[in-house]
Amino acid sequence: MRKIIFTLFAATTLSLAIGTSDTEASNYTIKPGDTLWKIASSNNVSVDQLITWNKLSSNSIYPNQTIKVAAASAPAASKQKVSAPKTSASSVNTYTVKAGDTLSHIARIHSTSVSSIQQLNKLSDSVIRIGQKLTVSGKAQATAPTTAIKAPSAAPAISKTSTYRVVSGDTLTNIAKRHSTSVSQLMSLNGLKTSSIRTGQVLKVDGSSVSKQPVTVSNPIATAPASSGNISTLVATANSLLGTPYKWGGSAPGGFDCSGFIYYAYNKAGVSVPRTNTTGYDALSYTVSSPQVGDLVFFKNTYRPGISHMGIFVGNNSFIHAGGDRVQITSLNDSYWGKHFDSYQRLNAMR
Repeated sequence: MRKIIFTLFAATTLSLAIGTSDTEASNYTIKPGDTLWKIASSNNVSVDQLITWNKLSSNSIYPNQTIKVAAASAPAASKQKVSAPKTSASSVNTYTVKAGDTLSHIARIHSTSVSSIQQLNKLSDSVIRIGQKLTVSGKAQATAPTTAIKAPSAAPAISKTSTYRVVSGDTLTNIAKRHSTSVSQLMSLNGLKTSSIRTGQVLKVDGSSVSKQPVTVSNPIATAPASSGNISTLVATANSLLGTPYKWGGSAPGGFDCSGFIYYAYNKAGVSVPRTNTTGYDALSYTVSSPQVGDLVFFKNTYRPGISHMGIFVGNNSFIHAGGDRVQITSLNDSYWGKHFDSYQRLNAMR
């Protein structure tokens, strides 16, 4: 009898210990030197997920702060069945436009593309009106973005690929900095799905898809509309920051990431925009087929799936952005960025 009681007690204790372990595993206490990128990589999640789970307004974190590193879930020991929300048997094919809606936003909530909605509704541009009924699903196939990026007329010269062997303490970030490239370009060159690397691993660090030098654009504000004083100020501000070091989460002249650069340049030009990430700016913009200087250029599937990088269009088929190891001007004909181009968009605040 004592044996049975002891066994039940031990099993109960083990069950409670496992439950506690699962709870603790979903939280992490920030240590000095930590960044959201580093924490996300260590836990096989994305920075956007960390920001969402912890309701963060920016990428800023501080030592001893406790954050969630996994989505909240029901306790494993619970035997109660959670019924899935009931959904209608028939899918919704139409959507009524509401105040503040954009084609980008509507496409995103219906898991489709802007071009598909434009094709289904025979729209020649991205202008929509409140109360308008749009077909959001059907047999029509999604097409390529309205504005296609033309490939260079001549095939790029084949460049000799350099390699680097990972040593203890290396990260993709410091390897990218030492070789004047970006984390996203290293991941693309080496077919990496995450930023995890191991000691002794051989990485390609140079090749035809890596653009190491900025494209020089003479007087990039020349194509800005003469009446748009804020556009001229925007591009002038952006140009004054050329060469500023890349810094993850940075939004000041000491260092920028791509979205922090947009935030700083636009606000300096008198256009009030929040400090958000690339996905946030995508939601605050609408697609344009004929970009003007000062419009945003979005890229997808670089270091993570979906919209993941952005810059400011400066004319001459070029954009200025915080990418690689610094703020630089790059051609949209670049073999890497051309492949990841998503769309030209204009902030709603610029209407």
